[in-house]
Amino acid sequence: MAKTPVFTSDEATAALRQTVHGKAANFYAMYSSVLGGIVTDPALMVLPLDDHMVHRGHAVFDTATLTHGMLYQLDPHVDRLIKSASGARIPLPFSQERLRQIILETAAASRRREGSVRYWLSAGPGGYALGPAECVGSSFYVIVFKQEAYPESYYRQGIKLVTSEVPIKPPLFARIKSTNYLPNVLVVLEAKDRDADNGVFIDPRGMVAESSNMNVAFVTKDRVLRHPPFEAILSGITIQRVLDFAQRLVQQGALNAVHVADIPAQDGHDAAEMMLIGSSIKVAPVVEWDGRKIGDGKPGPVTQKLLEMWNEDATSAQDQLVAVPYDEGV
Repeated sequence: MAKTPVFTSDEATAALRQTVHGKAANFYAMYSSVLGGIVTDPALMVLPLDDHMVHRGHAVFDTATLTHGMLYQLDPHVDRLIKSASGARIPLPFSQERLRQIILETAAASRRREGSVRYWLSAGPGGYALGPAECVGSSFYVIVFKQEAYPESYYRQGIKLVTSEVPIKPPLFARIKSTNYLPNVLVVLEAKDRDADNGVFIDPRGMVAESSNMNVAFVTKDRVLRHPPFEAILSGITIQRVLDFAQRLVQQGALNAVHVADIPAQDGHDAAEMMLIGSSIKVAPVVEWDGRKIGDGKPGPVTQKLLEMWNEDATSAQDQLVAVPYDEGV
């Protein structure tokens, strides 16, 4: 039996480069407050094992979309990151303005004009105990990577959902965008096991909550857009923007009203349209839930219109876009 090697620093770095997998080509740049700078070599995009994000999940995160060299809705996402950090009792390692600057500079270092920018605030490294008293200071990480691409069939043909049997998160944890995503992962795995694309959490009262990492909305037969209240689910940045779009559709006569209130699961099943909404999936039509058609079983017109409005907003809404400070020539 071969003896386990003990590496020198140079040997460890070389070994890291040998273990980089093919998908790492989609990882473009990473900032680490532990290193104090940005790296573009995927082999060096690593975290300390003693960071409480790794072994205790004591961290929060958020993500902004990089489109045409601009970060879409960066400031609302950073605001939510700060709010999540407060809820998780993670002190900021830098001012909010400095965090924002690091995000933009990491995006610039990637030299990419399209992608996703995700960032984490963690209790930080310092040991392997449960509490963060041992941590030497909170940490901040940013990574720029290729944006997740959902199948085009999701938008042309629609998505199939199932009601999840995974217990829903308590409201305190649901409202904090933390790295504790095991229930979310299990929802997706459960859905795939049942030949569906995703799942829906239903709360103990029988009310619609949210999907794995997306908000859920409906259009009733009398053209009212309905969405659950945000007291017990994550207040998505994208859904807040989409609710603004929906109000515009009310003004245009395409919708009669927008209601944010409890939605019994049966009401959802009986809706004319159902959709999933989030920064990665945008606005995607749901055509089947628990084996039952939603509406006529085809993507609905309001869902399609909201997706068009999102796509236009993400590329042209000047009040929602922040320019990335690339070097000249990028």
